[in-house]
Amino acid sequence: MNNHQEIETAKNGAFNKFLNTVEKIGNKLPHPFMLFFYLTLILVAISFILGVMNASVIHPNTGETVAVNNLLSKEGVRYILGNTLTNFTGFAPLGLVLTMMLGIGLSERVGLFSALMTKAIIKTPKRIVTFMVVFIGILGNIASDAAFVVIPPLAALVFLSLGRHPLAGLAAGLAGAGIGFTANILVAGTDALLSGITTEIAKSIDSEMVVSPLDNWFFMSASTFLLAFLGAIVTDKIVEPRLGTYNGEKKADLHELTPLENKALRNTGIAALLFIGFILVLMFIPNSPLLNDDGTLLRSPFLSGIVPILFAFFLVTGITYGMSVKKIEKIADVPNLMAEAIRDLSSYIVLIFMIGQFIGYFNWTNIATWMAVHLANILTAINLTNVFAIVLFTLLVAVLSLFIISGSALWSLVAPIFVPTFMLLGYHPAFVQLAYRIGESSTNMVTPLNQYFAIILGFMLIYNKRAGIGTLMSLMIPYTIIFLIAWILLMLVFVMFNIPIGPGVHYLLK
Repeated sequence: MNNHQEIETAKNGAFNKFLNTVEKIGNKLPHPFMLFFYLTLILVAISFILGVMNASVIHPNTGETVAVNNLLSKEGVRYILGNTLTNFTGFAPLGLVLTMMLGIGLSERVGLFSALMTKAIIKTPKRIVTFMVVFIGILGNIASDAAFVVIPPLAALVFLSLGRHPLAGLAAGLAGAGIGFTANILVAGTDALLSGITTEIAKSIDSEMVVSPLDNWFFMSASTFLLAFLGAIVTDKIVEPRLGTYNGEKKADLHELTPLENKALRNTGIAALLFIGFILVLMFIPNSPLLNDDGTLLRSPFLSGIVPILFAFFLVTGITYGMSVKKIEKIADVPNLMAEAIRDLSSYIVLIFMIGQFIGYFNWTNIATWMAVHLANILTAINLTNVFAIVLFTLLVAVLSLFIISGSALWSLVAPIFVPTFMLLGYHPAFVQLAYRIGESSTNMVTPLNQYFAIILGFMLIYNKRAGIGTLMSLMIPYTIIFLIAWILLMLVFVMFNIPIGPGVHYLLK
């Protein structure tokens, strides 16, 4: 079967017809700005109805009554008028994206990324490129949300350089960084954040219970390799064949690097090592400003300040490479190149204005809390005692994650109900936390409510001017389905063979 026949077969398969339908319907949705405008109007109407009904729930963590706030009430109108600017300027991803693109854009425009990829591609066996893209994407969560901005566009460029479809590379990078966000072979900030919440709640049942950041480590390490392997298969066998051949204007140039470019890369490598060495020195000096007061890395200024550190890293390496290849000849060239990178984000900035309003209103109304508590109570009422209850809990979280994007916020809502419930049934709270992480991570890239959805859509438009919400959703759905199923099966394997999910931690309480 030739390549053309393979592509046609892929496009005509039942599953791909479903994805094509998703893409077709999704792309008929209004422009994302208008979509969020309409969603905001619907949200206002729903908040009015629930407000008139005096809808409320008891918050499972605080025990306080949480009422749904009406956006058309006097307080609601005051909120809208008083927070329009802060909903926009205070939208956290806006600052992250602009900051990262200042550094990344500079490095891209001086040719650093192109040279690095050319060098790497010549040396790397092509058969493992897809695996490495997904694997690096998963490891990228050590840099927290910065991975969403850095990895997918670089992955697209890697695929383009190989003559492959750049959107397939972007999808592979996003699958790792987004859907595989909670997995890692390293202990990341997510482990510390969630385990802290779990410990406080678990103490209501066992005052001596402590869930450490290492308690999911074995499982998440195994997940990293499993998801990278499956992500590569999904990319190569489903996503890329469905996309077909890329016929865009940007073509890859895989020429051997010139002596000047090789010298520039050597200089950049030295600069990168010096920068990393400087950071390491700062981390190990007494009373380091980058570590916690107790001298640990978890919840440290280093992790919370990873974005400005990465910005400085890209700035140092970009300037070094640019000066070495003579693309930066005077200091004024630096801000000019950075300004060019920001111009490409103009449409994203416009879109963020509307998204910021919607998310701000959604959080203020407390509708998310109202939904989560009612849905959680339904599952609790089923009163199952076997591991199937854990699977149902994972699926419930996967649904809730479509509406409540913040992982820590959603865990704060469902953990007070389900951690004590499952502990009373004999399950370890770290295992309940693990099940939560599977569900929350699996579906967070197929919902337009994800704050990075618009960013990725902007990257896609570089290679496909007709790409829309449906295009992105159809790219991510195969990874979501495969990752979620495989993750649940892996969890059941750990249960069946009583494999520790972390050092000295099993799925059942001793």
